[in-house]
Amino acid sequence: MEVGIVRRVDIDRQMQEAYLDYAMSVIVSRALPDVRDGLKPVHRRILYAMYDMRLFANQPYKKSARIVGEVLGKYHPHGDAAVYDAMVRMAQDFSMRAPLVDGQGNFGSVDGDPAAAMRYTEARMSPVAHEMLADIDKDTVDFTDNFDGSLVEPTVLPARLPNLLVNGASGIAVGMATSIPPHNLGEVCDALSFMIDRALKNKDVTIDELMKFIKGPDFPTGGIVYRYADTKNGDAPEDVIQNAYAVGRGRITVQARVHVEEMSRNRHRLVITELPYQTNKANLTEKIADLARDGKIEGIADLRDESDRQGMRLVIELTRTVDPMEVLKQLFKMTPLQATFSINMLALVDGEPRLLSLKRALQLFIKHRKDIITRRTRYDLNQAQNRAHILEGLRIALANLDEVIAIIRKSRTSDTAKKNLCTRFKLTVVQATAILDMPLRRLAALERKKIELEYKEVLQRIKYLEGLLKSPRKILGVIKGELKDIKEKYDTPRRTLIVDQPVDKNQPITTDELVPDEAVIAAVSESGYLCHWPADQALEPARGRRKDNLRLAAAVQTRDVLCLLTDTGRAALIPMHQVPAGEAPGDGAPLREFNLQASETPVAGLALPKNGELKGFLFLVSRLGRVKRISLEDLAAVRGTETVVMGLDEDDALLTGFVTPGDGEVVLVSAKGQAIRFAEENVRPMGLPAAGVMGIKLADDDYLAGAGPVKPRGDLVLATAQGLGKRTSLDEFPTQGRYGQGVIAIKLKDDEVVCAETATASDRVMLITDKGNNKTVYVRSLPKLGRSSQGKALIAVRGKDRLVRLVVLPA
Repeated sequence: MEVGIVRRVDIDRQMQEAYLDYAMSVIVSRALPDVRDGLKPVHRRILYAMYDMRLFANQPYKKSARIVGEVLGKYHPHGDAAVYDAMVRMAQDFSMRAPLVDGQGNFGSVDGDPAAAMRYTEARMSPVAHEMLADIDKDTVDFTDNFDGSLVEPTVLPARLPNLLVNGASGIAVGMATSIPPHNLGEVCDALSFMIDRALKNKDVTIDELMKFIKGPDFPTGGIVYRYADTKNGDAPEDVIQNAYAVGRGRITVQARVHVEEMSRNRHRLVITELPYQTNKANLTEKIADLARDGKIEGIADLRDESDRQGMRLVIELTRTVDPMEVLKQLFKMTPLQATFSINMLALVDGEPRLLSLKRALQLFIKHRKDIITRRTRYDLNQAQNRAHILEGLRIALANLDEVIAIIRKSRTSDTAKKNLCTRFKLTVVQATAILDMPLRRLAALERKKIELEYKEVLQRIKYLEGLLKSPRKILGVIKGELKDIKEKYDTPRRTLIVDQPVDKNQPITTDELVPDEAVIAAVSESGYLCHWPADQALEPARGRRKDNLRLAAAVQTRDVLCLLTDTGRAALIPMHQVPAGEAPGDGAPLREFNLQASETPVAGLALPKNGELKGFLFLVSRLGRVKRISLEDLAAVRGTETVVMGLDEDDALLTGFVTPGDGEVVLVSAKGQAIRFAEENVRPMGLPAAGVMGIKLADDDYLAGAGPVKPRGDLVLATAQGLGKRTSLDEFPTQGRYGQGVIAIKLKDDEVVCAETATASDRVMLITDKGNNKTVYVRSLPKLGRSSQGKALIAVRGKDRLVRLVVLPA
């Protein structure tokens, strides 16, 4: 419409046209994500602006205000608050399953606290965000003019990461809305790889097959999701997750993780460790307090938030007269501890909103990656062909070096030389220019060989790229390989537990009830990974995905709490239901996810039953001979945290710890081969921070190598640095008083004891050397010798290698 001209229009028609334009603008340019990269325009512009600023994960942070200004000035002519809010959410690990922005400063919390102003915070791209922009400089995506035509911006990102499903999306458009839950990256990559395998065999896939890999949503805040729901007509329960994945729409029930802890005097407390996705913890706490104060929920004596850097812990202490399950049932009914999550998988496909099934969303991502790899391959092929063309000219010049030099010397100008070279050797202008630009050092014999070698490599590269473009099957293979790399780099254990049963509002379930009570072996690997496997499963050492060795193992039940003792004298208490399953050392999750410091080394593990039957003591031994006893009840009182269990001198370290009955005996063994056996009652129970008392008199150059409880019909298993060892009956060691010199346990010759454990004949032991060699044998197969004997070879130790560890695998 021309400026200054007034025209009469039909208001109804004008409103319809204007509102339609507005609706399409909101749908396409604001509220809905693109199925290919899973991003809305504002998120895409933020990432591209950070890429343009070179704010990579290995570069220093920059002020958020600087980033927001860059986005506003170049790509997104809207309010600064909208851009900053979008960037803040991309940095929140409780909002995004794989955060795309690495923020420094206050970026908000699960309590609903707002982020600090953009002038205070800093940000850069996260490592995962690099995968979203990989190869964008290789003509892999289309670019369009920005709002004023002065710059260009990508219409979509290359996105190696299946971001739409991994991070999910939510948004309200005009007449439609999207709500896509986050998923586990490793599971999505596995499902995509499976689809590629089936496509290579020209076979289709079903939702049932995909759900063998993608179990369901995996929210960043964890929680519990019920897979089934009761039907109104009383038929078999409905698989709500499968139905939602099949059609792209549905509702699922999400529940907080809650467990019951016993207190003294028959009292209980409910402990909430995970909340449903997008639940505000501060509002939830206030809601519970209001319900208790108004008398709508009875039996709540105290409510406090014990959350810290180690994780969430919302404690509800109950009175003695109430049933904790009844209180929990009311909490699920009246508070957001149990909520529904609506799934509406709406995304833009070719610029139009489409409701997507899980299968269709995965197919469209694979199609996008095929387009990206095809365009990338064409770009790389063009670059390789151009380089080959130049190298061919250089080879001609080097083959006729004297004549080329003569032509150049006779030419008055560089343009004349270029023309003469083209005429004489039938070169192109590009080749002639490359010859003239070639430095004199390239004339050396070795440099000439390098050109020949590079030419051969470029020809091989061209052959590979041409073959890739001609074979869609090879392109699918490349996609599968990239997905494997993505999974290896960024996969994390599943956080949300999928329960294969419908919701029962009259019988709420706790975290403990969801975990089958099974006997397992909890294992810590040499590189610091924690996992568990069934107690009856044979261990295959150094065969995990990291080919790691075992550091320690403990027999526990899946409903127990694992107590990990570290060399710094601290104890980390980890519920076993949080420990991922594995098959070998190196599987599982890194210890840092369980709040252990990088400087701490686990030295022992033991089980604390969750049923309150804590009898006996924790017996601790330091390398310099100090010993200490702690009541297991005292240790259980600080469950859920990491705490000091033994005060240590600066030059001392915790060697080991084990459970004793209270009236048993213990044995300590030094590196020089001395052993002492005494009654544990000689060490009185002490408080957690106490340093303990001396258990053995050690020579100035001696220290303890091992210790353990005396077991009925048990043996003391000894191993030396040179790989020698034996087992000796514990009956051969006389009971003495505490703090004696002990008796000889093994005869040594230019050697030292590195490991000493008490075990029974049915146990197994793993011997591990400094270079990673290992051997697992039954204790009964070890040579049984007397105290004063030297021992026999247990494992081959060659050169500078030495035996460093002996780990008992309980029967």
